[in-house]
Amino acid sequence: MNEERIQKFLYYAALIIALLFVLTPVLFMISMSLSERADFLGNRYIFTLKHFREILTTESLHFMRYCLNSIVISFVSAIICTAAAGSGAYAFTRFHFRGRIWLLIAILTLSMFPQISIVGYLFRLIADAGLINTYTGLILPYTAWIFPLSLWILISYFSQIPRDLDKAAYIDGCSPLQAIIHVILPVAAPGMFSTLLLAFISAFNEFMFALMMTTDYTARTVPVGISLFQGLHGEIPWGAIMAASTVTTAPVVILTLMFQRYIIQGLTRGAIKE
Repeated sequence: MNEERIQKFLYYAALIIALLFVLTPVLFMISMSLSERADFLGNRYIFTLKHFREILTTESLHFMRYCLNSIVISFVSAIICTAAAGSGAYAFTRFHFRGRIWLLIAILTLSMFPQISIVGYLFRLIADAGLINTYTGLILPYTAWIFPLSLWILISYFSQIPRDLDKAAYIDGCSPLQAIIHVILPVAAPGMFSTLLLAFISAFNEFMFALMMTTDYTARTVPVGISLFQGLHGEIPWGAIMAASTVTTAPVVILTLMFQRYIIQGLTRGAIKE
């Protein structure tokens, strides 16, 4: 009995420590966004919403345009990436060809290169194509960057779908395309949806490519836009930065909380047998 109590105590203690470690920066960010004097040295807290009004109404900050850019670029990138990864996952799990495993390993290996090691060459490529400071100039590298993770997630999911479903669809007179659309995709919908969410979140939070491939607010995304906030005389407007970070983080947190079951299912479906 004492051993069970000790285990339970250690479990909850570790849980509380983990929650404090994760939530303390978030709570600090929110408190600073709601403080009249938003700096690290303030010793008097005065509640205010002026920082939120500032980022939403000050045209020179272009915050709303940054949000629109991020949503459009991230959503389009996630759609393209999920569709391409779904097609690739179906091919890898349904067709056995020589070098299949090595090709998967190569795709995973390429995804391990740090962004800073390729951003110079990527900038030259995007510049030569005339796509600097455009949506397309960010959607293309985002899709390529997120694709390996999406492919591996969907491969683990598609591998759990019985091949008998394909055979049954062919017996019923479906073509291969009809079998994919009407039989395989409905079964794989939870995995596709979780992959779409993860791809969207990854693209929404990306910083390096957006910093290098954009020059002004017309295509700049939220992470880069917030990092370039600057007040009068060059001081750092911590209140506006924290308010913008709070507004930007809230939708991602809400999406994750609403669909965490699908995200976890998509990540773990291939790791366990039901």
